[in-house]
Amino acid sequence: MKKYIKLFPLAAFLLLLITGCTKEEYRFGDITAPTGLTLTTAIAGADPANLNGDGTGNVNITVNAENALSYTFDYGDGVKEAKSSGTLTHKYTTPGTNTYTITVTAVGTGGAVSTISKQVTVFVLFTIPPQILTDLTNDASKVWIIDRDADGHFGVGAGDAFFPNYYAAPPNTREPCAYDDEITFTKTPVGGVTMAVNNMGQSMSIGAATTYYGFGGPDGCFPLTTGFNNLSFMDATSASTPAISTRIQFRVPGKGIIVFGTGGVMYEILSISATSMHLRNIGIDGNSWYQKLKKKP
Repeated sequence: MKKYIKLFPLAAFLLLLITGCTKEEYRFGDITAPTGLTLTTAIAGADPANLNGDGTGNVNITVNAENALSYTFDYGDGVKEAKSSGTLTHKYTTPGTNTYTITVTAVGTGGAVSTISKQVTVFVLFTIPPQILTDLTNDASKVWIIDRDADGHFGVGAGDAFFPNYYAAPPNTREPCAYDDEITFTKTPVGGVTMAVNNMGQSMSIGAATTYYGFGGPDGCFPLTTGFNNLSFMDATSASTPAISTRIQFRVPGKGIIVFGTGGVMYEILSISATSMHLRNIGIDGNSWYQKLKKKP
């Protein structure tokens, strides 16, 4: 009897020692990455006539995935954020038409992730100074023509100049096809401007740009395609000053032709009133080109 009583404390000690050496296990749950990740976008105001939107810059974004706990969004414009929901609207703010890559990361359990990306091209409307908008469109629609009776209605200068220091056309001395064009500027409901050019079948091109338009040869009249464009306005990027320019410019999509083609698509408004407008653009040859327009009587 004494023998068993002496052994019991030793057995108990060994049992406690074995139990104390057993590691406690912790379970964090399954690590599950989101599956079936989809990303859809809808640009506000997009339609067949305005594929890149109405100028507000708003893009409606919808993301869906199985087993997603949250989402992180990289909109491609320097803005990033985390959301618990996959449905939101992001506003782009850079004026003009720009392409962005939206990247969405869906986060699942245990930190597992799935990622998807999509490109969007968005038009953001620049706030055109009210007086320029009124002079250009009459707050509705206005038709302009080349001011053929003005000195320098067609001109060219150095690339860093802001007047035609190389050549300024005397009145009524240029190609006839440049004198029958009608350019209609129309104010849109959101404060933008569209431009429609009726070139009566032909437009003039400077010699340096004829190959750019698919032809060849010196200055002349060519069957160039013109039509309807949604203009992108912005602050001027040239070295002009308010003393010689409005400091407002606009981009003409496509080939950029207004009255005559230079291979350039960006036009700076040097001056504008209710009845006259003076434009400057940089041609494919690096020179500055000028055209004077007037309101059609």
